[in-house]
This record gives sequence, structure tokens and C-alpha cells, in this order.
Amino acid sequence: MDEMCLNIGEAAGYVYKLLESGESNMAKLKNHLKENGFDNQSTFMAIGWLAREDKICIEKNGNSWSLKLK
Repeated sequence: MDEMCLNIGEAAGYVYKLLESGESNMAKLKNHLKENGFDNQSTFMAIGWLAREDKICIEKNGNSWSLKLK
């Protein structure tokens, strides 16, 4: 379990760093994390973690999701 939490925290760091460059969509985030060794499950948990910590805004734009830092 500790390894999973560490993995989610690391993925959240990647998401946060990517969003420091500006707004991103879900597809771009998933691809970026996949390139860095994270699966979709870790990506979604990392996004949930950051949302729970009130660090990001998530908006639906048509058929895609947009994420940015608060």
C-alpha cells in the first residue's frame, strides 16, 4: 500500500509540474504521464489527489476535460 501512495504522489508531482506551464487537457496529461511510466489508474488518482487538495481546477469543454492550477 505504501508503494501505491508513493506512486500516486509522484504522479501528482508530474501533473503539477506540467500544469505549471499552463492549462492542459486530459489526453495530454495521460500521454505525458504514460511517457514517464505511469498507468491511467495512477494518473486519475493523482488528479483526484490534487483536486482534493484544492490545487487544480477541472472543467469540461465539450467532449474533453481541461485542467489548470488554482
